[in-house]
Amino acid sequence: MKTRTRTVALVGADGAGKSTITRMLEQEPLPFPVKRIYMGMNLESSSLMLPTTLLLRAAKRVRHRPPDLVAGTTPPPSGRRGRSWKHHAKDAARLTVWMLEEWLRQLMATTYTRRGYLVVFDRHFYADYYHSAIAGAPDALRRLHGWTLQHAYPKPDLVICLDAPGEVLFARKHEFSAAWLEERRKQYLGLAELVPAFAVVDADRPLPAVFTDVVETIRARRNETSP
Repeated sequence: MKTRTRTVALVGADGAGKSTITRMLEQEPLPFPVKRIYMGMNLESSSLMLPTTLLLRAAKRVRHRPPDLVAGTTPPPSGRRGRSWKHHAKDAARLTVWMLEEWLRQLMATTYTRRGYLVVFDRHFYADYYHSAIAGAPDALRRLHGWTLQHAYPKPDLVICLDAPGEVLFARKHEFSAAWLEERRKQYLGLAELVPAFAVVDADRPLPAVFTDVVETIRARRNETSP
C-alpha cells in the first residue's frame, strides 16, 4: 500500500530558501497539485489571518506600533519577572490569538488535503517553537503552547530541512549573526528524531539544484510503500 504523504514542511534557518522553494513548488507543473501555506510568525508574510487579527494589525499600524501578536520564540528577559497582572493578561491574550491563528492555518491545510492537494508548509510552528516552547519553556503560558504543539497539533507527514552553514546564511540575509544562524541550523537538524519523516537537502548550492532535490525528495516519499 502506498504511503499517503499529504503535508510537507520546509524548515531551516533564515536564508535557507524556504519561501522561494515553496513558491516554486506551487507554480511548478508537477504530477500532483500543490498548495502553499505560510506557517511562520511574520504576520506581514501571511495572507491567511483571522478577521480579528487583521483588525488588530490595522489598529496597530494606525498607531504606528509593531504587530506584536505572536508568541515569541525566545525566552523573555529575566527583568520581566514580577510584572503586573495587566502584563500577564496581555501575554495570555496575545498567546490565545496566536494559537487560534495556528489552528486556522491547520484547518485550511486539512481542507486542501481533503480536496486532493499536497500542502507544502513554508516553515512550521512545531519546528520553529520546539526549543523555546516545548524543550525549554520558561513560563506556564509557553509551556501550554508547547504542550499543544507537541500533543495536539498535527505534524507534517514529511519535514525537509534546507541546510547550509551559518556563515552562508548570514551572507544571504544579514538579519541575524552567523553564530546565531549556526545554532538555529543545529536545532532544526535535531528535529530528525521527532517527526514522522525527516530529510536534509543541501541548500549551499545554486537554487535550481536545491529545488530539484526537494522535488525528488517529495516524489520519493509519495512513492514509498509501507510493509
